[in-house]
Amino acid sequence: MKVVLLCALLGIAFADPTVYFKEEFGDDWAERWVESKHKSDLGKFVLTAGKFYGDAEKDKGIQTSQDARFYGLSAKFDKFSNEGKTLVIQFTVKHEQNIDCGGGYVKVFSSDLDQSDMHGESPYNIMFGPDICGPGTKKVHVIFNYKGKNLLVKKDIRCKDDVFSHLYTLIVRPDNTYEVKIDNEKAESGDLEADWDFLPAKTIPDPDAKKPDDWDEREKIDDPDDTKPEDWDKPEHIPDPEAKKPDDWDDEMDGEWEPPMIDNPEYKGEWKPKQVDNPDYKGKWVHPEIDNPEYEADDKLYSFADFGAIGFDLWQVKAGTIFDNVLITDSVEYAEEFGNETWGKTKDPEKKMKDAQDEEDRKAREEEEKKRKEEEDANKDDEEEEAEEEEEEEDDDAAPEKDEL
Repeated sequence: MKVVLLCALLGIAFADPTVYFKEEFGDDWAERWVESKHKSDLGKFVLTAGKFYGDAEKDKGIQTSQDARFYGLSAKFDKFSNEGKTLVIQFTVKHEQNIDCGGGYVKVFSSDLDQSDMHGESPYNIMFGPDICGPGTKKVHVIFNYKGKNLLVKKDIRCKDDVFSHLYTLIVRPDNTYEVKIDNEKAESGDLEADWDFLPAKTIPDPDAKKPDDWDEREKIDDPDDTKPEDWDKPEHIPDPEAKKPDDWDDEMDGEWEPPMIDNPEYKGEWKPKQVDNPDYKGKWVHPEIDNPEYEADDKLYSFADFGAIGFDLWQVKAGTIFDNVLITDSVEYAEEFGNETWGKTKDPEKKMKDAQDEEDRKAREEEEKKRKEEEDANKDDEEEEAEEEEEEEDDDAAPEKDEL
């Protein structure tokens, strides 16, 4: 009985999530975050729930507040390694300004990040989140740093591009697989080695192999027994047989008359022998592969020895993005639950509030348009009355006086 109880307790202990970092941005958020001083004109973040929200307090996050600015902000946490563990990075992004060009991603750094000097070239472990610029770029970045190189995911993961809050989740597992979720639903998944260029190719074309000189790749060949018919060759154009020399044509003045050319109805084009199967066809030659001597398997592509900071290193043309509910943990289940308790509970009320605002704006526009039209009609009536009065005055002036009659 004691053994069973101990196993049960150990199971509960092992099931408990480890939360490395969690930020819901309360009034004291600035005490935990450090602004970069790398540039003197970096944009400022402000605490707000935005113009529309599901809960005025719970939906407060940090918002980019100045257009056409770089932003640099970071927070540190206790150093950890994800070796042998699942890593989950999650946060919400709300582009309520209907962003035209700018980043909405986070970077997760090692513990030695110089927060006061954080900038675009500061080394990071992972960069994750949406990036939008015009109609052509609407992607979710997933970038891993491996042996000093930043590697972009080879798949195209499309991000959300509306004005509402969305939940972005990256899951990196110790079996070298990953998953990207948007709004707690899978958007992409796969194998790290397959979807990033971490390692050289396992095999390469054999440098010593070459296609044999007598290798015939022609599937079809000209029929050697096919011959061109004797009456095949006809000119493509012939003189128009119905054309006549104009009566006023002067050979001495105009030169020798020649009838205009027309398409020859008997022209058959260039003759080509018919095609037959090539008896010597061997198929397409495939360059043989050999093991790549530069390839070395790595079962720890997922692993980083040092995580210790998270930051927003962004450029935005049009400010207004709100970040919230930032989480780094080792539990997929806890991240999903946290997402449902935060974003999940306020997303519908947020949309309801926005829809109500849009409806009010629509009614205001209609009322404004109605007033404008009424004013135009009134002005038009006034102009018509003035015109009539002027016409009557002109008629009166034109009428003969009694004394004149």
